Amino acid sequence: MANRLAEATSPYLQQHRDNPVDWWEWSDEAFEEARRRDVPVIISVGYAACHWCHVMAHESFEDEAIARQMNDGFVAIKVDREERPDVDAVYMTATQAMTGQGGWPMTVFATPDGDPFFCGTYFPRDSFGKLLTSVTTAWTGQRADVLAQGAAVVEAVGGAQMIGGPTAPISAELLAAAAAGLAKDQDDTFGGFGGAPKFPPHMNLLFLLRHHERTGSADALETVRHACERMARGGIYDQLAGGFARYAVDATWTVPHFEKMLYDNALLLRVYTQLWRITGESFARRIADETAAFLLRDLGTASGGLASALDADADGVEGLTYAWNPAELVAALGPDDGAWAADLFRVTPEGTFEHGRSVLVLARDIDEADPPIADRWRDVRGRLLAARAARPQPARDDKVVASWNGLAITALAEHGVLTGSATSRDAAIALAGILADRHLIDGRLRRVSRDGVAGEPAGVLEDYGCVAEAFLAVHQVTAEPRWLELARQLLDVAVARFGSGDGGFYDTADDAEKLLTRPADPTDNATPSGLSAICAALVSCAALSGETSYRQVADAALATAGPLIGGHPRFAGYAAAVAEAALTGPYEIAVATTDPAAAGALVEAAHRSAPGGTVIVVGEPDRPGVPLLADRPLIDGGPAAYVCRGFVCDRPVSTPEDLAVRLRPDVMPA
Repeated sequence: MANRLAEATSPYLQQHRDNPVDWWEWSDEAFEEARRRDVPVIISVGYAACHWCHVMAHESFEDEAIARQMNDGFVAIKVDREERPDVDAVYMTATQAMTGQGGWPMTVFATPDGDPFFCGTYFPRDSFGKLLTSVTTAWTGQRADVLAQGAAVVEAVGGAQMIGGPTAPISAELLAAAAAGLAKDQDDTFGGFGGAPKFPPHMNLLFLLRHHERTGSADALETVRHACERMARGGIYDQLAGGFARYAVDATWTVPHFEKMLYDNALLLRVYTQLWRITGESFARRIADETAAFLLRDLGTASGGLASALDADADGVEGLTYAWNPAELVAALGPDDGAWAADLFRVTPEGTFEHGRSVLVLARDIDEADPPIADRWRDVRGRLLAARAARPQPARDDKVVASWNGLAITALAEHGVLTGSATSRDAAIALAGILADRHLIDGRLRRVSRDGVAGEPAGVLEDYGCVAEAFLAVHQVTAEPRWLELARQLLDVAVARFGSGDGGFYDTADDAEKLLTRPADPTDNATPSGLSAICAALVSCAALSGETSYRQVADAALATAGPLIGGHPRFAGYAAAVAEAALTGPYEIAVATTDPAAAGALVEAAHRSAPGGTVIVVGEPDRPGVPLLADRPLIDGGPAAYVCRGFVCDRPVSTPEDLAVRLRPDVMPA
């Protein structure tokens, strides 16, 4: 049996390299082999941090009898959904059409042409063995019915295409409807939206922050503050090391599904940073600082770039690293501090998790506590973290995903300029260099890299959008022309290769591998949709470059997401956040100076007072390759801030106080 996964870029595929299953990577050769043998294909899709993927692998793919069935009757293809989101999207649509739901692991039976005819998710070993037998029987004895079923699924997948539908131009009324829709779904007690399982609604929160800044809505701001505080105190947040888990299995944020994803933490870093900027809440600043530290400490890879995820399991046990019982606290801290910690972190004999163990939550407000209490908390926290380090640790998926690193770069750049963290700022610049040098090949993006080597999968639309937005963020941090030029190159490719011709965008390029259908999903789910991400970059690029064509493309694309924003805002959070920035202008601020130190107060006022989505560049007047600094002279030889909105500018100011006034929405011309 060939070991075809031994050289795979994906750590998820590497996890299956020693299975007795004769796995293939996704390739034309795999389907050709199925045609040669005249057998159906099993397409198994998952990702490295997926708990139930590990369970199915242990129960079925490591089982000799199940593997024999798979090898004798099928060609088995293993797919990392994070590496091939296009393949995942197509077959997830098929799975949802057939079963009414989706998830991972995803298990698809398809013809040698790739047409799915039976789809599901996790199957226990016995059920999976019976299913393999049934599919083999149907393939050999009822081929016509199987092919007809496949054709019907393919037709359903094609009908789910989201191109050419109704549009709704962005307006204040549309965004008000989105905010009202979120308010109806809000959990007034525990924060967030909906019930269990509860996911951190980072993109909706980012939208509501911008909505508050544009409209003054106190309700929108309180929705964000309440959700952020409850998440920060809950078990979904790692109370010892920082960083957020993927979701909570309950409505109270208490027990998480323990995997930690780069994209969640990048997006939440933006939310907590911006919440602190607007409110000055100390807990928001602490969580932002700790999340930035988590990204760089726990996800930084030796070859550069940020790893995708930390696993939910350690030694095959979910949450083994993170949960505690009272006796374990006493063993780590002694009786007095152990009892104190049990009370603070709500660790009880009954437990909130499994086997009488609890996930640490923060039962009281520590950020406003008296100094002796805060000092004791910090000491206990450090000692517990040291004790936890001796436990088995979760595995890490160390592939570098372009779009997720792009999200992190933007978040770190914002955190750096707003808090003054040179660590975050420098990390954003360094990470951008990794993407530019490693993932950008012959003018096109590669989706993933690992150990310093780019993988083969082509970048999808979200990669182009998130990386372009990241390059624009670094352009603002550095005033270096290179980053603006690279962002424009990516956007030009995206418009030419991914545009649908009617304002929308496909998720794959026009010269990408042909699948059952060309995916085009505008919904914001765990990450921004490709459409939302590309719109964010287009809006910022137009403001930074003065090229109105980018804004025209963005407005047309946002209009295709308009019905989703107004009718289903929980699935359009990033699109709505971008729309808020577009409706605000966005603000364009150029701080012209030849003495950065002298301009410090003016620059700080720009970053602290400008609403989310504003573009800000600081540098010497008429710096080559930086359009926002063109024709921006000093005032009496000193720093000057130029504030524009929608390409309409007011007179320059030279004091932080005057700049703050200029940035009030009721002062600038519409």
